[in-house]
Amino acid sequence: MGKASRDKRDIYYRKAKEEGWRARSAFKLLQIDEEFNIFEGVKHVVDLCAAPGSWSQVLSRKLYLPAKLSPDTKDGDLPLIVAIDLQPMAPIEGVIQVQGDITNAKTAEVVIRHFDGCKAELVVCDGAPDVTGLHDMDEFVQSQLILAGLTIVTHILKKGGKFIAKIFRGKDTSLLYCQLKLFFTEVTFAKPKSSRNSSIEAFAVCENYSPPEGFNEKDLHRLLEKVGSPSGTEDLDCSSGWLEGANKVYIPFLACGDLSGYDSDRSYPLPKAADGTYQCLDPVQPPIAPPYKRALEMRKASSQGIHNLDKLSLGP
Repeated sequence: MGKASRDKRDIYYRKAKEEGWRARSAFKLLQIDEEFNIFEGVKHVVDLCAAPGSWSQVLSRKLYLPAKLSPDTKDGDLPLIVAIDLQPMAPIEGVIQVQGDITNAKTAEVVIRHFDGCKAELVVCDGAPDVTGLHDMDEFVQSQLILAGLTIVTHILKKGGKFIAKIFRGKDTSLLYCQLKLFFTEVTFAKPKSSRNSSIEAFAVCENYSPPEGFNEKDLHRLLEKVGSPSGTEDLDCSSGWLEGANKVYIPFLACGDLSGYDSDRSYPLPKAADGTYQCLDPVQPPIAPPYKRALEMRKASSQGIHNLDKLSLGP
């Protein structure tokens, strides 16, 4: 299938290119904001697992650029946006890029230095592992990625702040919900209209960061493990099985975005020019250092009959 076929089958993919977004996921954050107003009062924000940068683009357009263009804004009052990822990404106006590991405490220190000692009012994370198609496995790995993100959140998010993270819904979702409720008074799982109905993807919208009294960031995993046990002290297997039956946890789940708008699972006719042809647009920003770069180079070298593969580049 050609490029036009995907444009027809995925309306948000096509709209992302038309509106200058690097990925269709930008609409998910916009629709979450429509429902939860997550950008209100935000001056410091962190984007975890940011590459290729579509959520950072949203943060720039919604926070940095309006403040920059406002005549009432002073230089020191511009919102600060920090994007973190192991992979490099192309620059975005108003976004400070940090190439680092979100599970490393040193990364949190770098972020706080960029904020001049302040902490963030908002942390967002659209990161996800390479899916296997085995839903139980994908859900577990994704939940571990969220908890890894929570490691840095406890260091950089101010009290009362918000945390938005991608989740995969499954049988252990209730456990993840209870773990997040330890730190946030309001936790809602949301499904944006631009997220396909066929996908188990959703987003945890965590509001009003309120860590337990006397909480020490170094004790995070010990505290999370206790949620997996009815007694809170024994049988620390991090299982959500005991949260069923009489102990069943009901999770707030909300569809967000214009429910009468575009359907992400539906095909739409392609807009035709006056001559009856359709102009397919290229992606806004191809990856500058994709993890599959060496594989592409090896494939190209093989097709050209190059045998000395050691000379191929390994860097970005």
